[in-house]
This record gives sequence, structure tokens and C-alpha cells, in this order.
Amino acid sequence: MTKTVETEGALETRGIEQVPDHERTAKTRELFPTWVGANISVLLLTMGASLVVAYHLDIWQALVVAVAAPVVSYGLVGLIGIAGKRGGAPGMALSRAVFGQRGNLLPGSLIWVARWGWETINAVTGAYAMLTILDIVFGLKANSVLDMVMLLAFVVATFAISGLGINAVQKCNKYATYFFALFSVLVLVYLAVNTNWSKVVHHGGGSTAAVITGIGMIAAGGVSWIPSAPDFTRYLPRTASSKAIVGTAVGGAGVVVLPMVLMGAVMAVSTPDLASATDPVSFLGEILPTWIAVPYLFIALIGMLLINSMSMYSAGFTAQTLGFKVPRHWAVSVNAVISLIFGGVLMLVATSFMGSFIAFLSLLAVAFSAWVGVFGADMLRRTEYDGRAMVDTTRTSAYWYKGGFSPAAVAAWAIGLVSGLMFTTSDWFTGPLAKNNVIGEYGLGWVATIVISGLLYLVLPKPAVARPAESATEAAEPAGERAAVGA
Repeated sequence: MTKTVETEGALETRGIEQVPDHERTAKTRELFPTWVGANISVLLLTMGASLVVAYHLDIWQALVVAVAAPVVSYGLVGLIGIAGKRGGAPGMALSRAVFGQRGNLLPGSLIWVARWGWETINAVTGAYAMLTILDIVFGLKANSVLDMVMLLAFVVATFAISGLGINAVQKCNKYATYFFALFSVLVLVYLAVNTNWSKVVHHGGGSTAAVITGIGMIAAGGVSWIPSAPDFTRYLPRTASSKAIVGTAVGGAGVVVLPMVLMGAVMAVSTPDLASATDPVSFLGEILPTWIAVPYLFIALIGMLLINSMSMYSAGFTAQTLGFKVPRHWAVSVNAVISLIFGGVLMLVATSFMGSFIAFLSLLAVAFSAWVGVFGADMLRRTEYDGRAMVDTTRTSAYWYKGGFSPAAVAAWAIGLVSGLMFTTSDWFTGPLAKNNVIGEYGLGWVATIVISGLLYLVLPKPAVARPAESATEAAEPAGERAAVGA
């Protein structure tokens, strides 16, 4: 990304305020490694194994899932990312224009809390990767103390990268993409040579419902990035290609999701307990030779570090939109501490990592989808955002609406969220309408959430779309608010 006034040097100081046009010099091609980096996780291998073990899919059905999931989820990521080039601000700041200054606190709080879980899962997986490397190379066996030391090291590294800002995140993603591609090819070649393909090809298939449910499971990870998409497109000029924004999101995710899900499915045929392992990482040391396993685990570790860095980067903006009057890089520290605490509990107490992870994904998708439905529907009628109104949290804001709320947006979001949960099934929660219907059987509760919340928002009476109170090139903001959120 081209350096600008607010991003030059190591530390990005810009907060949730709108990026002025003269600083918006990024290129759409820079988004490709961003979405590659967002998916470099060994959890995709474990989820690929779950398609075979838990959903009883054959390799061809797993291929369908691996292709469809990133197209669906990252297609939405790209579409919402278009709002970033229109408004030049993070997703949850743009969301104020839709829900109102106070109304935005409702979905913002839920999304912020959901990120705690996502960052905790990634932190734990990263800690397990480090533990596995130490075991393979030095023979150090995991114990409670070493577990916590590795978790702490991972969280601190995550905080350092995400705290520095978008330049650090994107540069790390760029180099991680190259190394990941190299070692993924090595793993694919090894599996191609050493796999009993007759057993893989003739493995029994599952139902159509299982295929669609599997698509939803894999897509849930992508859905969690949708509200963050504008965070990474806000430095694009207004003239940037919308097609390129969508294409780089789908392409970047697809080149990772497709091979990793298929590798997991192939591995599961010979190692069926992979999908139910308490530790989702150590199996690589058993399946792959050391000369491949160690560097691949190291690259995967870097990938998970980057995923969490991107998530915490966005979480810092979310915290600011919730009223935390601190600079972005300090807002990030809140999520870092939370992921450390929750990660310690998960590593020391949880008995089934993958079971907990899949249950979390099913609820995470619904939580994010309610916002996606409303925000996406609003994009059909709104092509620009008022930078001054976004950061003005007083009654003078053009986005104050009725008492700080947009009744249509808040109502559509709440009804869509509750409706989606009623159709959702997981190990932690089963909605009353999740049985004996296509939506529940096919695991489409998150899709129902998007459709219901989006359609409701479109038909409910809405406040007039506010016209920017400033020229597109000024993008000014109140000095006091800017000092609170950007310095």
C-alpha cells in the first residue's frame, strides 16, 4: 500500500474517521494477499476432515464444498468491501450511517463479542502449532505451564502486528502468501504420492443436505470477515473497480480454501480421528515427514498469527465505535487480553476442540449475518457516506435519526437475528424451528438471517439518506472526535 500521511512509518495512527481522497492511493491487487492471509489456518484441514468423518462426504462432494464455500462467503466479503471505497472508513463506522449513532451499538457490541471467540480459537490453534513444533524439533512435551507460555507468546505477537496497523498487516500477508504457496505444493505432492487413492475415491458419499451444511460450515469463517471488509478497502480511491474488489476477495480465499479443505478430506480417509482430536494441529507431525511438517507448521503458525492480527485490527475499530476513547492500537489491547484469558480456559478445560469450534462457527455466522443483511440492503440505496456525520456522536449528527436509532435498521437486525437462531442447530444451542424443515436440515440458519433482515429493512419505512455535509475531497471531522479516535 502506498504510504500516506496517516500511515507512513511503522505505526498507523488513523482511527475510524474518513480517509481523505488525497490519501486513498491503494491498489485493488493489494487485497489479494490480504484475503490469502485471512485463510492460512490448519483449521481448514480439520474442517476438511470433518466433511468426511462427521458429514460422510466423498472426495467429489468435498470438492464441491471447497469450491462453493469461498465463492459464497468471500463474494459477500467483496460486495460489502465496496462500501469501504465509497465511504473511506472502517465497516463498523460506516454502520453508523445505517443503524444510527446509538443503534449501531447493538450490532457493534455483538460483533465485538463474537470476535472474542474467533480470536480465542485462532490464538489457541497458534499455541498448539508452536507446541507441536517444539515437540517435533526439541522433544518438549506439552504441559499446562508450557501451554500458557506459548499462548501468551502468540497473543503478544498478534498484538504487536495488529497494533502497528494496516501497513504491517499487509506486508506480512504478502510474504506469508509466497511461503504458504511453496509448502502447500510440497504437502500436495507428498499426499499425491503416498495416499491410497483407491480408498479415497471409493469412499462412500453423503446426502445433499450434508453437502449444503458443509458449505455453510466452511463459509462461516468467511462470513466473520464481512463486517471487516471495508477496513481493508477504505484506502482505495472511489474510482477503484468494484469487480476487482469482489474478485480479489474470492480469488484470494479460494486459492487457500480449496487445497486445504481437500487435503484435510484426503488425510481423514487414513486418519479418521483427525476431525475429533482435542489438539487440531499435532496430527501433522504424525502424517507428514519432519522435513515437511516443521516448515509447514511454521508457515501455518504465521498464517494464524496474521488472521488474528487482521481480526484484532478490525476489533480495534469496533471498540472505538462503541465509545472507547483511546487510540486504535490501544483499543486492540482489549481484545488481546480477552483472547488470552479465554484461550487459557479453552486449552486447560475443553475436551473437544473441534466440537467446540464447529458449534461456535454455527452461532458466529448467524450473529454476523444479521448485520450483513441490513447493511447490504442499505448499500442498494446509498452510494456515499457523510464523514463528518459518522464521527459526530451528538444529536447534531445527520445519522442521529430518532433518538440515535434508525428504527427500520434496528428492527430488521433484531428480528433477523432471532429468526436465524430459531433455525440454527449446534452442540451449544438448538432453535425451536431447527427440525423438520429445509432451513434447519440444510444448516441454512445464517442464510435465513441475511434474507429476513435484508428484506425487512427494504420494506420498512426508513429515514432519508443523508447527503454528505462536506465535499468528497475534504472528508473533514470534528477536531475533538478526531483526537479521540485517531491519535
